[in-house]
Amino acid sequence: MIKFLDLEKINEKYSKELNEAASRVIDSGWYIQGNEVSSFEDEFAHYCGVKHCIGVANGLDALTLTLWAWKELGKLKEGDEVIVPANTYIASILAITENGLVPVLVEPDEKTYNLCPEKIEVAITSRTRAILPVHLYGQLADMPAIMNIADRHNLLVLEDAAQAHGASIEGRKAGSWGHASGFSFYPGKNLGALGDAGAVTTNDDELASTLRALGNYGSHKKYENIYQGTNSRLDEMQAAFLRVKLPHLDSEIQARRAVAKAYISGVCNPSLGMPEWKNVESHVFHLFVIRTQERKKLQEHLEKDGIQTLIHYPIPPHKQTAFSQWNDLCLPITEQIHEEIVSIPLDPTLSSGAVEHIISSLNSFSL
Repeated sequence: MIKFLDLEKINEKYSKELNEAASRVIDSGWYIQGNEVSSFEDEFAHYCGVKHCIGVANGLDALTLTLWAWKELGKLKEGDEVIVPANTYIASILAITENGLVPVLVEPDEKTYNLCPEKIEVAITSRTRAILPVHLYGQLADMPAIMNIADRHNLLVLEDAAQAHGASIEGRKAGSWGHASGFSFYPGKNLGALGDAGAVTTNDDELASTLRALGNYGSHKKYENIYQGTNSRLDEMQAAFLRVKLPHLDSEIQARRAVAKAYISGVCNPSLGMPEWKNVESHVFHLFVIRTQERKKLQEHLEKDGIQTLIHYPIPPHKQTAFSQWNDLCLPITEQIHEEIVSIPLDPTLSSGAVEHIISSLNSFSL
């Protein structure tokens, strides 16, 4: 069976360095907010091209805390609207609702799966205060156009960059376009820790300072609490692991793009919809997502050929029980996407033989 994602093989390449990093942390005697965290924050901020990186516990917290910080700073208040793609993972929505803000679900571009600037313009109301573009599957949203809209309407922009580490447009990486950006380092991400981890990137000094306090019980100084904060800190051990893997991220992205290029050039089955790749640097292929009107049949066909697949994501947020108040919403593009998408294996360790086998299997599929 060709695994959808072979994490063991990915991390095996760095096993010596990962073990050394673990020993370094253990031997240091400092396990919370130590040198590994501060060093990774500096290194990742430099990689993204921003002033600040603030480590947090996970990707959801990165988004939630940023919106919370903007509330504390008086830039948002409960009831304000935040524009967000309707086809995103539920975490993007949860960050908004957790802060008492109102998600405005906007249909995506059918080809890129990302927010469509024209549809953002239509969705803006007198209560709109922010846009939360999601760089879905690893492809940057149209950030030049989105930032232009935000500037004209005086809106905040929070990038959900959880799947797009290293993607760029015009030389600017994911995490450097918006007023702030949330990253996840969940193990399956292109830059993955060995457990939960996340970060916020920003050029805003005041926001960075507020975020550091909110994630540390509302405190900059021990036992002195400015805010009613929470506990959301990047773990010292996970930071050490991320420091091992960050220098290899760009080479792994190139390996992912090579596999994606092989798929796009090799699959010629007219019953399968291939992803749109607008320009080389804008997509890092966290996921390679294809579409078919016969998803179950395709998955069964691939499984028979020894190929594991997943669906990202089978149920859109507005059809989830958690948001039952939205269940009657009609979002046809989003709903069709969620009914047709299938994610096929793509990781930097995938062999050329495995890639050829997957291409052959996809080409032999018939409705």
